[in-house]
Amino acid sequence: MIFDSLGIDMKILVIGSGGREHALVWKLKSSPLVKRIYVAPGNAGIGLMAENVNIKVDDLEGLAGFAQEKGIDLTVVGPELPLTLGIVDLFEKRGLRIFGPSKKAAEIEGSKAFAKEFMRKYHIPTASFMVFDDKAAALEFARGAAYPVFIKASGLAAGKGAVMAANPDDANVIIEQMMGQRVFGGAGAKIIIEDRLAGQEVTIMAFTDGKTILPMLASQDHKQVFDGDQGPNTGGMGAYCPVPLVSDQMMQTVREQILEPVVYGLEKEGRRYKGILYAGLMLTPVGPKVIEFNCRFGDPETQVVLPLLKSDLADIFIAIVDGNLNIIEPVWKEGAAVCVVMASGGYPDKYETGIKISGIRTYRENHAYLFHAGTRRDGNNWFTAGGRVLGVTAVNQDIRSAAKAAYDTVENIRFEGAHFRRDIAYQAMK
Repeated sequence: MIFDSLGIDMKILVIGSGGREHALVWKLKSSPLVKRIYVAPGNAGIGLMAENVNIKVDDLEGLAGFAQEKGIDLTVVGPELPLTLGIVDLFEKRGLRIFGPSKKAAEIEGSKAFAKEFMRKYHIPTASFMVFDDKAAALEFARGAAYPVFIKASGLAAGKGAVMAANPDDANVIIEQMMGQRVFGGAGAKIIIEDRLAGQEVTIMAFTDGKTILPMLASQDHKQVFDGDQGPNTGGMGAYCPVPLVSDQMMQTVREQILEPVVYGLEKEGRRYKGILYAGLMLTPVGPKVIEFNCRFGDPETQVVLPLLKSDLADIFIAIVDGNLNIIEPVWKEGAAVCVVMASGGYPDKYETGIKISGIRTYRENHAYLFHAGTRRDGNNWFTAGGRVLGVTAVNQDIRSAAKAAYDTVENIRFEGAHFRRDIAYQAMK
């Protein structure tokens, strides 16, 4: 604990409502600095350890008003939407302390077109690409592209805006859906068509105050809904940490070729970056290349990274907000963590909610934790309330034993139509 001079009665507001935010609340609650945590809007599971507040994540004025009224010492932003809308700018203008990047800095996620052009300018390794804001031009380019390619909505699409096209017919359909039918709303007004990268995909998140950059342990998300990385992309069906493929040498390469050029490049552009920088990477035969940047903690990566962090998270957040990250040295636990997401049947497409859940425990067992993503509580009964329902995370001495503990817990939780991948962390156990 570094910042004990601030006292041990901090009031924190966490913004968000999913498994990521549950993990953040769980970790912050262990800090001796923190007295009380509010969560807007939160969820039923989060409500077991913090006070939920019925304010939507995009109600920036409402959130700022609440923070002022309650004398909140620090606001922590979970999802990307309020960051890209400028919540940090608003809070700082009102003299409120908040953790996260400014609106201009958050554009690294808010606009994939901006991010790709930025990477080109600062020589950050990424796939070759073209940006289009005209549907006819995109269709014309697609006719002569070398397949397969990825077609991505430039704006925010809840982690589902990247679709692979195997041939021109696929590309025509995807472009029409994004730019014509606007299946992702305004996010698809501009699209990127880029080469498909081959290799293992990993996530490296880093703490940064715009000067100091402290990478976290590498993790691997499982985006596709079915085993063997089949089916459509989701918000994430599970994750594990650490990733055996990411050596100390590779982490140094990522720092020097990707993380530092991004943070220092944004500074040069007048977009000082403070918060979490998320780098989604492909480990190609010629080295790591960037798939995407996000301006916040990943979900479900947070559910496996934070359980391995021994250091006080509140300490780190305060250091970043105050620009003193250089005095922090995060300490990590030995072992591994695996998270298996239990989703509603039909996710990421249409699914039913309000289905009774049995087997939920509010305490740790089998070295496991339950991070709630979409649940509702009525008395002693629990019900589904979203696509992703629960993130079952287990920590153990290695990935294999952590995965076993997670799946042992999953087997004791039931709800009609429950769907989960049975191969989380399979790449690490090959």
